[in-house]
Amino acid sequence: MLELLLLIFVANSAPVVAGDLLGRRWERPIDAGLRLRDGRPLLGRSKTWRGLAAALIATTAAALLLGSHWRTGMAAGALSMSGDLIASFSKRRLGYAPSDRAPLLDSVPESLLPAVGLRAAFALDWLEVAAVVTLFAFVVRLISPLLYRLHIRRRPW
Repeated sequence: MLELLLLIFVANSAPVVAGDLLGRRWERPIDAGLRLRDGRPLLGRSKTWRGLAAALIATTAAALLLGSHWRTGMAAGALSMSGDLIASFSKRRLGYAPSDRAPLLDSVPESLLPAVGLRAAFALDWLEVAAVVTLFAFVVRLISPLLYRLHIRRRPW
């Protein structure tokens, strides 16, 4: 359970770290600026191919360092980022701006998808899946303001 939780944290931290290291280089939005009929972006400018690639590479490497198969890390990164994209899409449809805070929507999908999708790989029962999601949401809520003060995050959430 802790290994999966760590992979989810790596997946969600990698795009932020990549942005800090690379600045605006390779910052191509996944949605290519597409706006839907409601006039809002499909996802928003902050969801980039660079961030997605960083998450996949970082979780693959982290899985290998933890003694897991690279495919497990790649799957954790892909599922976590899929949850993040679903959350961004949902926030845009609900009228949230890309930087607006939506506590549960900002943390549940990106931890729930990998927890459910990799439940068998990590031999998790449903209570452990719930624990992964709850712990992720709780730790993100605690750590984000600290990362903001350290100038690692652009926003305190």
